[in-house]
Amino acid sequence: MRSCGSGAPRSPALNDFLMMFPSRSLCFFCILCASAVSCFSLDREAFTFTNYDLQVRLEPAQRRLGVRGKITLRNHSSTPQKIVVLQISSSLEWRAITISGKVPQFMLRSYTSDIDHTGALSEAIVTLPQEIAPHGTVDLDIGYEGVIPMDATRLTRIGTPDDAAKSSDWDQIGPSFTAVRGIGYVAWYPIATESANLSEGDSLSEVLGRWQQREAGSTMHFKISVFRDDGVSPGQLVVNEPTCMVLYEAMGRPQAASADCTFQPLRLRVPSFAVGNYGTVTRPSITVFNLPTHAASATAYADIAEQAALLIANWFSSPPHKLQVADLPDPDAAPFGSGSLLLTPLANDAPPSGLAAAYQMAHVAFWSPRPWIDDGLAHFAQALYLEQEKGRQTALAYMAAHRGVLLQIEGSTTDSDSAKRTGNSLVNTNDEIYMQSKAMSVWWMLRDMIGDAALKKAISLYRPDQDHDPSYMPRLIEAQTQRDLSWFFDDWVYHDRGLPDFKVESAFAAKTVNGTYVVTVTVDNLGTAAAEVPVTVKFPGGEIGKRLEVQAKNRATIRVEIPAPPDEIVVNDGSVPESDLSNNNFEIGAPQKQ
Repeated sequence: MRSCGSGAPRSPALNDFLMMFPSRSLCFFCILCASAVSCFSLDREAFTFTNYDLQVRLEPAQRRLGVRGKITLRNHSSTPQKIVVLQISSSLEWRAITISGKVPQFMLRSYTSDIDHTGALSEAIVTLPQEIAPHGTVDLDIGYEGVIPMDATRLTRIGTPDDAAKSSDWDQIGPSFTAVRGIGYVAWYPIATESANLSEGDSLSEVLGRWQQREAGSTMHFKISVFRDDGVSPGQLVVNEPTCMVLYEAMGRPQAASADCTFQPLRLRVPSFAVGNYGTVTRPSITVFNLPTHAASATAYADIAEQAALLIANWFSSPPHKLQVADLPDPDAAPFGSGSLLLTPLANDAPPSGLAAAYQMAHVAFWSPRPWIDDGLAHFAQALYLEQEKGRQTALAYMAAHRGVLLQIEGSTTDSDSAKRTGNSLVNTNDEIYMQSKAMSVWWMLRDMIGDAALKKAISLYRPDQDHDPSYMPRLIEAQTQRDLSWFFDDWVYHDRGLPDFKVESAFAAKTVNGTYVVTVTVDNLGTAAAEVPVTVKFPGGEIGKRLEVQAKNRATIRVEIPAPPDEIVVNDGSVPESDLSNNNFEIGAPQKQ
């Protein structure tokens, strides 16, 4: 019977590490039962992986990974379940699945899904000895191994140019460099999801979103070891969990690096690691791991990150752990950040930007189990950084450039599409890109409405372990101001009311007896969401602005006193997302005398 191995030959040590029962048993089940898979429907998302306890062995010279350990699954559905689905990357193969020391019946098959960079998963369909009731749990001992080469199949098969695809899906285990991300990139640990398809709009983000919701309180503990038996140093091992203790040892000719890591909760971090021949640049707030030819870029990045750290400390408190930045060899590689680690190329000739550092440092300094708070504030920190460095208009332009998906989704959803409106609310949406864009705007609008001091105070009072319902953070914010903001949270957070559409309905100016001018401006909100919007009156030599709250499908009036005859009225400076920006300017006629 053929071997179940793939790629480069396994080392004897890896064979010993994985030998939980003979690999040929899995091959037998694969051949025997693959044809039976279609005989019944599967609920792949019936179970939640509540706990992982894994031992991970990397052999970079062979591009190989081996994993064994125990996983705990809980029935997440409302009905008893007797079938469990376990999925890993298609470049890996199952070697062992046991329950209480016994081998259950199971089938092996390939399952097409873009949740993994190869575009497919190695799926084990396991029949449990007995049904698991809703909320009941089951423990499985598992073992699997294989290679993780660079593979961008999921992107190239939908027409992405080869170079661009490789710069996006750069994950690999290799002799000279290793960097591997988790779910959504490489399923190097077991998962269970329905198929995700990049050619079907939001399919991938929706599948990932459902996974993250199920894993909200899950824990992953793993011990990872990097072995070299060719006399080469194992290199620096970097994991995106700041409490990991990394150890290095020489064992005669073989050399090793290891780390013991725990991720809790798992929802907001993608367990990831990198191994390379890194040098280090250290600052009080950051450690940069750079490849040998990128030392100068690493120093420049560390210096600019320290500037971002001051801003983050001012808004969110000082991060409890250092940010770690690990270099990527491809100068065009797409940066990726999760937990305390940012993976980004340091070889570009352009001066480094503090945007990525501000985003990741915000994640290190502050976290919430709610993505619209956690990731929304991190993107808000990027806008704050740009405002600090280049002014408000640059920050507004940055936010506007990220609103494409927001405008697209809101524009395609009708008022009567209540199910879609509910699903797209910030507290419910699984669309990561949509959430990030809208949440960044929400935090910026809140800041404009209540001021820096009040918003900073609310953020400082936030406690993740007390956030038991969606109104927790809004209540903290409202407590810092005398204003009733329930209308804002109702339209922008709890529900998806769409977007406002502001139009200056009328404006006229009157000259006062003391020589000044009073401009009366009426703003109509043609849209379906309320907002507080800036109204600016321009005149020769200057401009004066005030803020005006305008409810959806309603209008409001404001009076502004200026020192000279007005020229133009502008409603919205770009700080409030709108469905139509073409009707925001109004040229005013000659003033009347009072």
